[in-house]
Amino acid sequence: MDETTHLQITEVAHAHAHECACGADDSLPELDARVIPHAIRHAAIFGALSAVKPGGAMVLVAPHDPKPLLAQLAQREGDAVVVSYLEEGPEAWRLKFTRRS
Repeated sequence: MDETTHLQITEVAHAHAHECACGADDSLPELDARVIPHAIRHAAIFGALSAVKPGGAMVLVAPHDPKPLLAQLAQREGDAVVVSYLEEGPEAWRLKFTRRS
């Protein structure tokens, strides 16, 4: 049985700056990993991260604290990517990945 999941990607233009204190940066691309099938989730995240240019960043939204992913990231990238938590559960974890210049 062929089960295909289609992920809709939309770009949202914000009319004003983000005004709350959550640490979100509206100018950064955000990948919501909660909608990516588990079997390909890490590969999709690493694919998105590979598109981030030096000095650039992206935000990841995860369904749990992504410690296994961060361990893989450290093995693959060393200290080339800086990770900072923007939100820590319980519904979602938001992390900012910044590629060093």
